[in-house]
Amino acid sequence: MHSKNSDPVREALEVGVSRVLAEVEKVSASNPVVAIDGRSGAGKTTLARLLVERWPLLGHPQLIALDSIYPGWEGLSEGSDRAYEQILYPHGRNVIGSWQRYDWPSATYAESHAVDPARAVVIEGCGVLTARNARVADVRVWVSSPATSRKARALGRDGDAFRPYWEQWGQQEERHIRQNSPHELASVRVEIP
Repeated sequence: MHSKNSDPVREALEVGVSRVLAEVEKVSASNPVVAIDGRSGAGKTTLARLLVERWPLLGHPQLIALDSIYPGWEGLSEGSDRAYEQILYPHGRNVIGSWQRYDWPSATYAESHAVDPARAVVIEGCGVLTARNARVADVRVWVSSPATSRKARALGRDGDAFRPYWEQWGQQEERHIRQNSPHELASVRVEIP
């Protein structure tokens, strides 16, 4: 039961962050990888930001959003592959990785960003939890939320830029879920109202 002034979404995020932080603290490494997956508007980005703000280990983690990597509105699968090849695989081999930001307005790749293998990584975005990616992630998170809540949050955040692509993107998310069962790969499941 929630009080009159309570925020059920914020409360669920707080519980989720606490659970993920507990898993991070169990990892016997100073540079763990946390992969956060879920459908658009579920709360992945907010959860990732809160996690980085409250990071329990020494050093500041590198926060990477797949929204910066997807090559456009048909790019969910390619973004997942790029995350593995350019970020997760090199990090797991203790090699500096490098990813390029996708510039949505110009539909081209822009500047490169290095990924320091000595530092932790928090990577979030739909498509990040595949069997291959999960093998190199220390903490795997699936964030779920009802479709109506997700849509309201996503369109409230991105508005008219996302509205024409909502269904198209949703079909890619559904394909990812069917093919990869990310909720089953997760070590932590977070439910947001």
